[in-house]
Amino acid sequence: MKFEDLLLEIGGFGRFQILILFVLCLARINLPMHFLLHSFLAATPSHHCAIPHQEAFVNLTMEEILLISIPREPDGTFRSCEMFSQPQFHLLLNSSLQPENDSVIQNCQHGWVYDHSQFTSTISTQWDLVCEQRGLNQATATFFFIGVTIGAVVFGYLSDRFDTLIWRLFLQGFSFNDKAFTNLLKSHREDPLSLARAMYVGWKTRSANRNAVFSPCTRWVPESARWLIANGKVKQAHKHLLRCARMNGMKDFALSPEALRMITTDKKPGESYSYISLFRTPVLRKISLCSGAVFGVAFSYYGMSMKLTGFGLNMYLSQFVFGIIEIPAKMIVYVLVNRIGRRQSQAWSLILTGLCIGANIIIPKSFTSLRSVVAITGKGLSEAAFTTVFLYTSELYPTVLRQNGMGYTSFTARIGGALAPLVFLLDDVWRSLPEVTYCGVAVCCGSVAFLLPETLNPPSDLPTKEPLPSSSSLAAGKWG
Repeated sequence: MKFEDLLLEIGGFGRFQILILFVLCLARINLPMHFLLHSFLAATPSHHCAIPHQEAFVNLTMEEILLISIPREPDGTFRSCEMFSQPQFHLLLNSSLQPENDSVIQNCQHGWVYDHSQFTSTISTQWDLVCEQRGLNQATATFFFIGVTIGAVVFGYLSDRFDTLIWRLFLQGFSFNDKAFTNLLKSHREDPLSLARAMYVGWKTRSANRNAVFSPCTRWVPESARWLIANGKVKQAHKHLLRCARMNGMKDFALSPEALRMITTDKKPGESYSYISLFRTPVLRKISLCSGAVFGVAFSYYGMSMKLTGFGLNMYLSQFVFGIIEIPAKMIVYVLVNRIGRRQSQAWSLILTGLCIGANIIIPKSFTSLRSVVAITGKGLSEAAFTTVFLYTSELYPTVLRQNGMGYTSFTARIGGALAPLVFLLDDVWRSLPEVTYCGVAVCCGSVAFLLPETLNPPSDLPTKEPLPSSSSLAAGKWG
């Protein structure tokens, strides 16, 4: 008997699995907040150079003091990073006059004055991460994603090699594992609830960014029965399976630990697989290299998520709308992946995301309503691409390599997320260069998805339908 057949005997996707799903979703509620916190924690309010000796201008209004102290942009706004070395009193007579020469313009010498009407304090205002130092502001988001990347690789590997319950207890209050969750839902990847967690499957126990209030939830999550059987812990697996069967109403289920030892799992004793196995054969190399295009999914997704201004909405409303649009996006994906297939859904959602980003480069900024609609549509499409990619990736790899494949694509996604904030610095070269970069990467990576095989009703030669390879056959290059 195969493990998949055993899952059907204990009730399939029943009340037990729904309870586990609820507990894990509860523990993950605050996860997106950490990933999007940078938009508010590192927000840069409008600012200008601090003007020394303002008490000398007692007869001037604040607007007039700024006029003689701060040069202006062509649109009439005061510059954020430059000031006059000496007061330009002649501008009081005619504010449209230009400075006598550029030599009187210098960088801020005495710090900055910030507009605190929206933010009382951010890391930008606290540490003056503006102007020449604004790269450090964007780098804070990059450092966060680097930490997530390291955590995804390290703890994803450890959870496959050791008892994930031990690691849950070790990291209690900071992180948890969804390995059991993945296996419980293995035969239900197309369910709406499964799609809702597909965005995060593979981002397993990693960096310490979970709120400790949710850590008690993990004590009700059992270890993966598949993992326990594969690693010789049959009695513990038997206990969890009986509990699952009873909760699902399958009271007639009776399988002794001895019979459970005969269950066929995907992992044979003594066999191990590494990330190198993902590139051992031609078929696996093609899948791994092309699925690495998930880089573009995360790159465009976080690029749009962190761009909350310029659409005629305040930051909070933009974030709310950008978040709420993901709900219908996930529902649409559930239909599309089963109608037009995974490959078409992945490719076109990413390509259209890029086109939406590109469209807002052309649309004049005065058309704020149109720009907002296009941006919100692009954000929904980027979420559709993100939701599809984890479902799609999990089906592209053979079962014995699935966790490694998910870890690999999660790693490339985090690289994309780490680079996304830094791209905003390219506006020093050309104001629209960041958007052009996001657009180009999304379109190119979406086009690469057409090179991947379709996993909806796949032909018999698709890797996931092949007989499971042994580690020796992979090493010898005999598979794929």
